[in-house]
Amino acid sequence: MRIPDAKVALSTASVYPESTATAFEIAARLGYDGVEVMVWTDPVSQDVDALRRLSDYHQVPILAVHAPCLLITQRVWSTDPWVKLQRARAAAEQLGAGTVVVHPPFRWQRSYARDFVRGIWRMADETDVRFAVENMYPWRYRDREMLAYAPDWDVTKEDYRHFTVDLSHTATARTDALQMIDRMGDRLAHIHLADGNGSAKDEHLVPGRGKQPCAEVLERLAVNGFDGHVVIEVNTRRAMSAAEREADLAEALAYTRLHLASPTGAHRR
Repeated sequence: MRIPDAKVALSTASVYPESTATAFEIAARLGYDGVEVMVWTDPVSQDVDALRRLSDYHQVPILAVHAPCLLITQRVWSTDPWVKLQRARAAAEQLGAGTVVVHPPFRWQRSYARDFVRGIWRMADETDVRFAVENMYPWRYRDREMLAYAPDWDVTKEDYRHFTVDLSHTATARTDALQMIDRMGDRLAHIHLADGNGSAKDEHLVPGRGKQPCAEVLERLAVNGFDGHVVIEVNTRRAMSAAEREADLAEALAYTRLHLASPTGAHRR
C-alpha cells in the first residue's frame, strides 16, 4: 500500500461545545497528526500565546488556522474582514501553520466581496501561508434557495490559488464532490472531511455515516499523492458524554487512515 504525505488533523470545532483546549487533549490522546484551530468565540482560540502553550504541552502541531468567517464570529478579531484575514495569517505564521482557511464573503459584505478574489491573491503573494478558499452552499428554506455567498458558493468558478473542499458542504449544496475536486485539480490544498445526506442543514456527520463519497475521495487523494491536510470537521454536539464524543472522533480518524491509502502502482486520476 502507498500512504501519501498528507497529515490527518482534528478541527477544534469538532469538540464543540467543549473548548479549544479539550480539542488539543483529545487530538493528542487519539493520535491525530495535528489540529486546525477554528477561531471563534472561545477566547483561547483567539490567543496566539495560549494556542502555542497548548500545542507545546500536548506536542500537537497546529497545521491550519480557520479564519473567523462565521455569522457568530462577525466581531471576532475586528469587524473588518480584511483585518480578520491579516490576523489569521499572522497567527498561522507565528504558530507554524501552513494554511489559513477562509470562506467566500457573504453577499451583504459588498465591498469585501467586490475585491475578494484580487485581495486573496495579494495576501497570498505576501506570505508562504496558503489561503485555501472553502466551498460553501446555497441556503435553503422549504423550496426556496438563497445565494448567500459572493462571488459564489462554488469557489471553483473563480481563480483562487488554493482551495479547501468540505464534503459536508458538497452534501448540502447537492453537488458532486469528486467532480468539484477534479475542477480544483492541483490547487486543492486542504480537505474538511465530514459526511452528509443532502439535507438543507450543514450536517458534518462522521465520515461513512452519510451519502458523500468520503472513501472514494480519500482513495483518490492517496493515488494522486496528496500532500496537504485532511481535517476531521464533524459535529459531535449530540454526543451524550465525553466518552461518546471521543469514540466518534476515534472512528473518524480510523476511517480516514484506512481509506487514505492506495495499492502500489495505482494510476493517477
